[in-house]
Amino acid sequence: MLKLYGFDVSNYYNMLKLAMAIKGIEYEAVVTYPNQTPEYLAICPTGKVPALETEDGVLIETNVIMEYLDELSPEKPLIPGTAYERARVRELMKMIELYIELPARRCHTEAFWGVPVHEQTKTEVKRALLNGMQALSRAASFSPYLAGDKLTGADIFFLYSASLASVVAKKLFDIDLLAEAPGSKELFAKLNAMPEVQAIAKDTKAAQPEFEAYLAKAFAKAK
Repeated sequence: MLKLYGFDVSNYYNMLKLAMAIKGIEYEAVVTYPNQTPEYLAICPTGKVPALETEDGVLIETNVIMEYLDELSPEKPLIPGTAYERARVRELMKMIELYIELPARRCHTEAFWGVPVHEQTKTEVKRALLNGMQALSRAASFSPYLAGDKLTGADIFFLYSASLASVVAKKLFDIDLLAEAPGSKELFAKLNAMPEVQAIAKDTKAAQPEFEAYLAKAFAKAK
């Protein structure tokens, strides 16, 4: 059976949980926080999560794992269509990761845990988030999903990236980030109404106390 390493507060981990729930793929969840122990590095070369252990070996990077899941279970593809259509889904996934997810992550410590980041960093992140969401608005169709009338991996990336980026934008800059891409609020509501997404949200809430304890130890070591 597949083993998925990660933890329920990780948005990247939850992307894969949702992908496998949609596809009906069974797996064993192995609760793991990012670490550099020899034991985990022997499994995952970066020490990060998520990682997926298969019978052939371990895969890392969420987009790579999602493509593997499509090949493993092609009945409900998350990157569907013609060669061009599949490339467009991958393009949207990459845009969300590079121009929304990663910029917002630079300010997670202040937005979620009250650990300040440099003002220059915040200035750069604010500009990047606005540019990123506006670019997504131009590239995506929102009809009703990002790539058209079918849910794809791009929508999964959007759900679990825009949710955190929107908090960063609101808390630090008083910006309604979803307003920068007409149709995104409706899509966000549609995705959050899915039973699979609601089940993952419950798991996230239940895992929050343990994650906060983990962070407290990490921040204490960093001082």
